[in-house]
Amino acid sequence: MSLHPRAALAAALLIAGCASAAPPQLELDVALDPGTRRLRVEATLHAERISTLTLHEGLEITAATVDGEPVVAQAGPSKQGVRSWHLARAGRRLQFAYEGRLAPLDRRADHRRVLRRLPPMAAPEGSFMSAGSAWYPWPGALFTYRVRLSLPAGQRGLVAGDLVEETHAVGAGAKSVATFEMRAPTDGIDLMAGPYTVSERVVERAAAPPLRLRTYFTPAIASLADDYLDDSARYIERYSKSIGAYPFASFSVVSSPLPTGFGMPTLTYIGETVLRLPFIRATSLGHEVLHNWWGNGVYVDYSGGNWAEGLTTFMADYAFKDEASAEAAREMRLGWLRDFAALPPGAAQPLTAFRSRAHGADAATGYGKAAMLFVMLRDLIGATAFDAGLRAFWREHRFRTASWGNLRTAFESTSGHDLSRFFVQWLERVDAPAPRIVEARIVGSGVALTLEQTEPPYALRVPLLFDGPAGPKTHAVDLTRTRETVRVALDAPPDSVRLDPELRLWRSLDPRTLPPILRQWMLARAPRLALVGDDDAVRAAAQRLAQRVFESPARRVELADGGDAPLMIIGLHADVDSALAGLGLPPRPPRLHGAGSAQVWTVAREPGETPVAVISAGDVESIAALERPLPHYGAQSFLAFEGRRAVLRGVWAVQATPVSVAR
Repeated sequence: MSLHPRAALAAALLIAGCASAAPPQLELDVALDPGTRRLRVEATLHAERISTLTLHEGLEITAATVDGEPVVAQAGPSKQGVRSWHLARAGRRLQFAYEGRLAPLDRRADHRRVLRRLPPMAAPEGSFMSAGSAWYPWPGALFTYRVRLSLPAGQRGLVAGDLVEETHAVGAGAKSVATFEMRAPTDGIDLMAGPYTVSERVVERAAAPPLRLRTYFTPAIASLADDYLDDSARYIERYSKSIGAYPFASFSVVSSPLPTGFGMPTLTYIGETVLRLPFIRATSLGHEVLHNWWGNGVYVDYSGGNWAEGLTTFMADYAFKDEASAEAAREMRLGWLRDFAALPPGAAQPLTAFRSRAHGADAATGYGKAAMLFVMLRDLIGATAFDAGLRAFWREHRFRTASWGNLRTAFESTSGHDLSRFFVQWLERVDAPAPRIVEARIVGSGVALTLEQTEPPYALRVPLLFDGPAGPKTHAVDLTRTRETVRVALDAPPDSVRLDPELRLWRSLDPRTLPPILRQWMLARAPRLALVGDDDAVRAAAQRLAQRVFESPARRVELADGGDAPLMIIGLHADVDSALAGLGLPPRPPRLHGAGSAQVWTVAREPGETPVAVISAGDVESIAALERPLPHYGAQSFLAFEGRRAVLRGVWAVQATPVSVAR
């Protein structure tokens, strides 16, 4: 689940010479027929010195006027699915009409595909015209808009913004018409339509207009509407209290026929199959509501990196785990560190380079590392200063573009700390520190510890846990050089010490404490694939599954072939068991015996040995059933599926060894 990615808009959609102190205003009268996929739009654009428009290559301008005078719009060449239209002269008020036939809805698109730019698509079961698809002329800057949307009977639709008026179609030939306004400057317009049943609740607010909550659900999931309305109201109240008043007058949850999970101003667009999952309201929904503050209420200055995904992950996904239990929060931090460790060499990027999530390597940085930055920052400056910094950041930058530097300024003002080194090292460096305890010994009434880290050194606040007869004691020490000896005063001598056992520090974990997880194979630069068994249908299904699982093309190999790159073995149960025995690998794990219709596991191996993962199924249908769900389980070491449903999952247990304290 994420902020709808629009970082590439400025490069892909350009209108020349329209920078202005006042935001441009765009008015659209949109007629969409999902059955025929025909789109007709009458548009008015108020901006400075307009001379060029850009639209999707499937759309054609049929008439145009500039400042009331007819002009010729000449089509330029198409580039990456977008065509420029050049006007005979520039002006401040452009009226024009355009139309075209949209692409059919791509029901085969997986979650990776929808994270990339899609063309505008239409179908009776659902239409999606994303902000980045060039279905409207982007004014080249933050802008406001008014959209009137007309759809045939049986269809309902919306764009982000506040509902101004609507008429619901009744009878043959009637139209459903709805008008929406976005009064706050924004960076794009997403349009969604489908055979929706609309449920609504109006919540009164003190010193603010009533809040309109809606669900746009297909009849198949309409029974879930009340629960989603309840939880939407609860999240809006939660974040209004902790950050500042909700910045809009409406919020909608919209079901999608595609595997989407996007947060947009005033709404979230989530795949229908995901909305059915009982845990989504307790996790992902809060994340998407929070994006109305971070990303859609304060805009991201993408030139220096996207801070909104990490902050939203910290305040939503991680906060929910933290409230559930300390162990659940630790497990999420461990997951972030495991995902980072699973990146192939050269795949890591600095946070300043993260724009949006297009694949798993992006998520490990832009979500995991960024969220951990906020964990460490709150530990460093304290919860009171941290919370005050967030509120100050919101007050200062509401409906404005902001950067990591603006966040740093807000936290410095509320904490009184100089945070320059903290932010520079965590934002600009690609590597992660690997601090370790070299030696620990009793000195007087305390302990002297020698710690090391790699060059160049980070400035770290390192948590230490001492165990002994007096019970566990936690201390934090500063490590700013590659090797330092520090002294810690204790009431009683400890027996052992562990470095950061609660994983509150972003770092490279000792490989001996890292169980193999599927992400290592999914993100591998040059994964290897071995298909076992002679059944052609099984091998074809296994090949299709591998194309879904791996983010880079896999090289087909035979079991006897050597190599160090991660190897995945796919086949039916008997063929897999025979292959493992022939390679001298451990057999099927006992906890997976007889579990489900298909089983997936990683093989724990010694450092330096070829990483091996296994997918084993009872029949060809069970292999095919994994195509959609399996790519979502990269954080697991083992799974069992019954059809598409995961019935068992987990991570192999590995424990860090404490360092003994010498006496």
